[in-house]
Amino acid sequence: MRRLTNDNRIGSIISSGVETKGLELLESRPTVGSLSATDQFSSDEIERFWYNSINIRESLAAGPEQFPGEMQGPSSENIILSESKLDLMVTYYSDTYPYNFRKPADDVLHDSITIRVKMDQFGRCRIGSEIFGSTMSMRHVKSSYIVANFITADGEVDCYPGQVQYYFKHIVDLPDGPSEHNLAYVRWYQPATSSKNRYYFSIDDDEKTCNVELWDTDFYPESRDCIIRVHNNLSRFVPVKYKTSSQNNAVEYLAINQINRKLHIR
Repeated sequence: MRRLTNDNRIGSIISSGVETKGLELLESRPTVGSLSATDQFSSDEIERFWYNSINIRESLAAGPEQFPGEMQGPSSENIILSESKLDLMVTYYSDTYPYNFRKPADDVLHDSITIRVKMDQFGRCRIGSEIFGSTMSMRHVKSSYIVANFITADGEVDCYPGQVQYYFKHIVDLPDGPSEHNLAYVRWYQPATSSKNRYYFSIDDDEKTCNVELWDTDFYPESRDCIIRVHNNLSRFVPVKYKTSSQNNAVEYLAINQINRKLHIR
């Protein structure tokens, strides 16, 4: 925030028309460290990425679009997808594009597209100056917990927490040519058994709340929803096991505290 404030002040002085000496050098000076990761992207590009993460009803991102970051190691190339993963990929592409898709072993349908059986797998994904980890990289498991928006069965947009298993790139042969998609494989947590426990802790007795939600510690079964575009990563969160007890039993929940995104816009 201090860097953003300083950039705004310098920009205001330079554009004010007041004669200055030397300030123009500060505007063109490259940033260093983690902030330099976003210098190659304009504010419009970062704003577009942020829009895709939040407004999923109107987002047109399908996965091959450029994003302000890159896939990072550890990595493995040409990993063969399992039969179950191929089924999920067929469903994913069928939901994303107006074409028919099939696995190599499926019956040939008219004008159907056969998806490739190999992918490149990655343990981390850098978005702007933030690193998102996965269970594939043990050194970065703490940053593997993310939240993303989904459109629920009743048409509402809701936020769900999950843990990234790995990131991957997959190429599909669309009618206009091969298209590489940047995707993540995520296991999503189920809501707490009692819906009233899903939301927030109370602070004292004055109806104030803090930004912590309670969820079940179990994942949903694997499904097509496990495959998301990296553009859908809304933010990370810190997971903490939380137990409630009574005379009869004790129940363990996952307390989730979201971490604000670190987006630097020049």
